[in-house]
Amino acid sequence: MTTRLGLLDRRSKPGKPGFMTQTQERSRTFEWTNPTVHAAMIGRQSGLELLRAMAAGDFPAPPIMRLIDMAGMEVEEGSVTIHLDPQEFHYNPLGTMHGGVISTLLDTAAACSVHSTLPAGIGYTSLDLSVKFLRPVTLATGRIVCTGSVLQKGRRTALADARLTDADDRLLAHATSSCILFDML
Repeated sequence: MTTRLGLLDRRSKPGKPGFMTQTQERSRTFEWTNPTVHAAMIGRQSGLELLRAMAAGDFPAPPIMRLIDMAGMEVEEGSVTIHLDPQEFHYNPLGTMHGGVISTLLDTAAACSVHSTLPAGIGYTSLDLSVKFLRPVTLATGRIVCTGSVLQKGRRTALADARLTDADDRLLAHATSSCILFDML
């Protein structure tokens, strides 16, 4: 398969200078479990129990984590850490990791840190996410680590933050998130 990328000059034509051809085929397939399995488990176990089972591989990761190819997860009460190896399929047109992928990591780590504090029967959802992108992320960045932590939890809302760092502990991106808490029954 040949993919033509007229990135250097939009007026370029095949065989003309500035026309780029990618001949190495790239493809990706992945599998996921039925997401209703995840939804059905919310409220039956504490958030900490569910997330620890997921981190241990005893409970399947949700489809989004398969989609972005999460490399691992660590869970403790009030904090969740996600590991990811940047891949080409994460890239935007500028040749860096897309902000949507970074935001997904930050949102997941922050919200799951809140989830880790919830008893059985209590659900949550993100109300907002405020993200600051500080450094570009590429394949050369190597494994990145995103750690979410609960900053404040009340009866109806919780506030969490998440930090995305590289192997040298340089801050790549940061986010804060508010979550609303509700009864599942």
